[in-house]
Amino acid sequence: MWNELELDNALSTPSEALVRDMTRLEGDIMILGAGGKVGPTLSVMAKRAVERSGVSRRVIAVSRFTDPFVVELLKREGVETISADLTDADQIAKLPKVKNIIFMAGRKFGTAGSACETWEMNVAVPTLVTRHFGEASYVVFSTSNVYPFVKPESGGNDESVPPSPIGEYAISCLGRERIFEYAARHYGAKVVNFRLSYAIDLRYGILFDLSQWILKGQPIPLGVPAFNCVWQRYANEVALRSLHIASGNVENLNVTGPELVSVRYAANRLAALLRKEAVFSGTEGERGILCNAQKCVQLFGYPDMGVSEMMERQAQWILAGGRQLGKPTHFEEQKGNF
Repeated sequence: MWNELELDNALSTPSEALVRDMTRLEGDIMILGAGGKVGPTLSVMAKRAVERSGVSRRVIAVSRFTDPFVVELLKREGVETISADLTDADQIAKLPKVKNIIFMAGRKFGTAGSACETWEMNVAVPTLVTRHFGEASYVVFSTSNVYPFVKPESGGNDESVPPSPIGEYAISCLGRERIFEYAARHYGAKVVNFRLSYAIDLRYGILFDLSQWILKGQPIPLGVPAFNCVWQRYANEVALRSLHIASGNVENLNVTGPELVSVRYAANRLAALLRKEAVFSGTEGERGILCNAQKCVQLFGYPDMGVSEMMERQAQWILAGGRQLGKPTHFEEQKGNF
């Protein structure tokens, strides 16, 4: 079983393929919104890959940095940090201009009660960022929520499926994508819309949520019948390697595991690992927001950890009393109210 230091190390270890990509990348890298769930380990992975590449390059993490665990991790790994509020145009204007941006800033939860703040973060902030950084290459963290609900037998939405977001959060995420598309068209930016679906970190994620319901004896809703998820180390690496596929024509990329996982199956498997029993409510729905990740697999290979191992490690983490972030996914939401 991993302790937290070992978990962060596992999520931040670059592959040889990423190190090779770093040798041919031009310019410095800045991670905007680096203090969130994925940003800290992604920033450390970028720093480690750059160091191993032997090429001198700045890796700069930008956030308000309110979590002391994040600050300590980045400091320990030697990641350069800048504390900034990205809703403040004056603070954005002071950021050093770099050629490569991983854009991770966003807001989801609380939208139902205060949608205007979500629109500011998800649409207004990208406007300020693209005006400042202009023709940079951007990997823009987005979400599978921009897609319509589909049946599992469809194989999931691939990148050719037109967006059809439900609810203000998802609509604002499409708005974020459109702002970066505007930057590609008018500023010469190169863009990848990184449509991530349920990264697994062990401290949070869809497997963590299912485990918490099981431990509490809380009925697990089956309205959303299935899901995708992916080991966060793989997602971190694909984000950094995607700087090489950023295009003025805008690339959309589904980033998740290639399997469609049944909610009932996952819950029963986790329950067995936790030595508990899963309780369910309702009957299996017909549709969910499901993704086809074949384009990502073709470009970057299969994830280095499958669903079975992720479930085993998730159960081990919880049984050992591992830290949790308290950030549920709300994967069961069907009406887009976050």
